[in-house]
Amino acid sequence: MEIVSAMAKEVDYLKAQLSEKEKEIAHLKNKLAAYEKKNNNLFPQLLDRVTELTPLTATAALSNEDIMRYSRQLLLPELGVQGQLNLFKTSVLIVGCGGLGCPLAQYLAAAGIGRLGLLDYDEVELSNLHRQVLHGEENQGQTKALSAANAVRRLNSTVECIPYHLQLSPENALQLFQQYDIVADCSDNVPTRYLVNDACVLSGKPLVSASALRMEGQLTVYNYDGGPCYRCLYPVPAPPETVTNCSEGGVLGVVPGIMGCLQALEVLKIASGYGSSCGQQLVMFDAQSVRFRSIRLRPKLSGCVVCGEEPSVTQLVDYEAFCGSAATDKCRRLNILSRDQRITVQDYKSIVDNAEPHLLLDVRPLVEVDICHLPSSLNIPLSSLEQRKGEHMQLLQQRVGQLKQQTAGVCWPPVYVICKLGNDSQKAVQLLRKMSGSEVDNISVKDIRGGLMAWAQLIDAKFPQY
Repeated sequence: MEIVSAMAKEVDYLKAQLSEKEKEIAHLKNKLAAYEKKNNNLFPQLLDRVTELTPLTATAALSNEDIMRYSRQLLLPELGVQGQLNLFKTSVLIVGCGGLGCPLAQYLAAAGIGRLGLLDYDEVELSNLHRQVLHGEENQGQTKALSAANAVRRLNSTVECIPYHLQLSPENALQLFQQYDIVADCSDNVPTRYLVNDACVLSGKPLVSASALRMEGQLTVYNYDGGPCYRCLYPVPAPPETVTNCSEGGVLGVVPGIMGCLQALEVLKIASGYGSSCGQQLVMFDAQSVRFRSIRLRPKLSGCVVCGEEPSVTQLVDYEAFCGSAATDKCRRLNILSRDQRITVQDYKSIVDNAEPHLLLDVRPLVEVDICHLPSSLNIPLSSLEQRKGEHMQLLQQRVGQLKQQTAGVCWPPVYVICKLGNDSQKAVQLLRKMSGSEVDNISVKDIRGGLMAWAQLIDAKFPQY
């Protein structure tokens, strides 16, 4: 009987414990629902569910698994156990999951950073894969933030990884940045760079920034250890027409990979407590000569509008209006000609089908013409037209003269100008219309709207896109 009675008491005790656990679970569910509601109101553009972030804490000692995983870096006197514990309790927000953000996220996760925020509004495309190495062919069409987060989790499941599929804006930047210890700018457009800088200054966060284009890269750390911010060096944005991105100028995939790794290095140095030496230096990388050089930057400006002694920028502003360009890494579309100076690709297709005499002038660089071109087009790069190179101007006049003879000299054949997207072709039309003292004066010159990419999308699906 005593055994039965003891068993009954044990059952009652377990039932009571179960009841308490059920109450605790119900309480946590209510708390989670409240957090989700709060975060949904905080970020209306956030498509991926994000729970409220709590401060990261590190245990007093490393587990055996931690020691095994991070053993090779634990042996470094510059890091050691305390440095690793510091990494565990550090959170980093990566703005942009592209060519820079992918290797950066990969190495931060591998090193054991505590929390990674991955922010990107774009989706994975085939043209991304030569440099954005966290994404694969199977990820095409998937959001970059989610694709990168899944890859990071496969690499190190102990790292808390939060994807943000949203457009960074003045409305959400400060609230987001305040939840992280370090911000890494991996964006590819000027408005976002100013936005990220100002948000870091206003929230007191160090900013590890890098860029890559063609065969070159740059790296620096802003708003760190009394050093300058981005606005100290660039108070006024460059004219939009002078800014080139990877979509227009191209980039060798390994170059942003190298710069992203350097970003990871500086983030880890700051997070571990070792400290960065790039707070007042600009590191420049030349991939052609495989050389690095460092330029000492001027000190923090006392009169800087955002980080100076009497700042006039005390809240985030409209950065697209400030920079005169869109916050996107996509190729910009110019519209500098009137409607009567342009034709559509459908109009040009009709001209070709009707065999109407004309000259098609392709003003892209030769390297792009080698990728693809339309038959019978004459290539004279825009740069040659701008410099009015004699041999190219003679060639243009010669071809137009030949076409005039084919029409029995009755009229001058029109010239239609084409490029990749219809930007450089508009500039070329303006140049040709301004030229004097040549036969070009008598010719009708028009731009083909949207260029070869519009031709590929609307006329010939087999024509290459790049």
